[in-house]
Amino acid sequence: MKQLRLTYRAEPTLAAFHNSNAFVRGVMGPLGSGKSSAMCMEILIRAARQRPSPDNVRRTRFAVVRNTQAELRTTTVKTWQDWLSQGERGPSASPPFTSRLRQDLGDTTKLDAEVIFLALNRAEDAKKLLSLELTGAWINEARELPYDIVSALTGRVGRYPPKRLGGPSWSGLIMDTNPPDTGHWWFRAAEQETPQGWAFFTQPPALLASDSGYLPNPQAENLENQPLGADYWLRQVHGKSNQWIKVHLLGQYGDLMPGKQVYPEYDDEHHVALEPLGAVAGTELVLGWDFGLTPACVITQPLPGGRLLVLNELAETSMGIRRFARSTVVPFLRCHYPDHTFTSVGDPAGTARAQTDERTCMEELAKAGIPTRPARTNAFAARREAVASFLTGGHDDVPAFLLDGSCAILRRGFLGGYCFAENSDRPEKNSYSHLHDALQYAALHAQDSHERPVARRGIRRRERQPADGFAGY
Repeated sequence: MKQLRLTYRAEPTLAAFHNSNAFVRGVMGPLGSGKSSAMCMEILIRAARQRPSPDNVRRTRFAVVRNTQAELRTTTVKTWQDWLSQGERGPSASPPFTSRLRQDLGDTTKLDAEVIFLALNRAEDAKKLLSLELTGAWINEARELPYDIVSALTGRVGRYPPKRLGGPSWSGLIMDTNPPDTGHWWFRAAEQETPQGWAFFTQPPALLASDSGYLPNPQAENLENQPLGADYWLRQVHGKSNQWIKVHLLGQYGDLMPGKQVYPEYDDEHHVALEPLGAVAGTELVLGWDFGLTPACVITQPLPGGRLLVLNELAETSMGIRRFARSTVVPFLRCHYPDHTFTSVGDPAGTARAQTDERTCMEELAKAGIPTRPARTNAFAARREAVASFLTGGHDDVPAFLLDGSCAILRRGFLGGYCFAENSDRPEKNSYSHLHDALQYAALHAQDSHERPVARRGIRRRERQPADGFAGY
């Protein structure tokens, strides 16, 4: 067999990654920093170091995982082919893509590395891994995959080659990613509570922020492999949001999510309060509701002059509206807003009677002490525009829409978690949609009640005020 010869120089962060023997290793960095190439080389390095079996063959089997078939074929498989096309049989033409690398290593032993490329993007996809016997695995762009896939893969590595063929010299899981948001499992594992046997490596940013804009970072990795040099990163700045630049070029954790945003009008730096919001005394609250077994309630406060404060989000799963209202919402209102009156509006579908006891959601809320009216419509276009009208109102110093920083699910939904379903003009039903539906009903009511132009006085940094009694209950 013809020997495979490759030229590869690991950047400092990636060299530290290669030198680690941690069971689970992850590399995070900006776009174009050489992460995927390093993962390909790590597979080859570990395959070449595998102890030979009695017939002098170094056998390994790796799984390579990406979130979709399209991304797998056009990015991950392409990177593998660019590096390892010599002596390789495959990848196969149809999924699951497989590849086989057989090489004479020149030391009387032979390399036999099998690679299986899989698209897995949901927790239930973990069952597809149950029959795999692997040496190791690579998760490409780990921020796109749920933790269940990571957990399942850690149980499938270290199982090949079998003991009669020498067993694996090394086994483990390697991962690369652009920075995820701070609610992601990667952030928790890397920054808050790192599991035993795990190690994380963070590459330098591609660019540095300055008062005059962005500058090339002299410590950026993979610069010499960029045909355009630092211009590869600099020219991507134009037309991008600050959050996108923060994540993809500065290499920092940021609340940027995939999916076509329902609200492109949303600006995280403009619409999130710098300090906790407090309800304005003497002005009623508006509660917005979404029903079902994933009930949600958003507490807002429309202000004279056309502004809308979003103070709190409350949501549960696998719970009916009766228990949600009585055990979650009412105690919260009593504790935080005892002196405020309120108006409560919800999904008009809440007037339908249940098949069990024939009570409507509106009747259940009334019995809990929260009389609620149906919103004037549940048409999605009208609901979206009600929120968008506040997002685009106000001015630079006093936005018409202001979100309390504690509303983490709403915030991540605005950033892309609440997104349009593929090939649809309707939002995807997911963990963000229930609270956003609730917000839309509150915004519809607030929109209907506002007639005057936007006020010019702000309460952006008002501290939360204590209160003594809940007048609305």
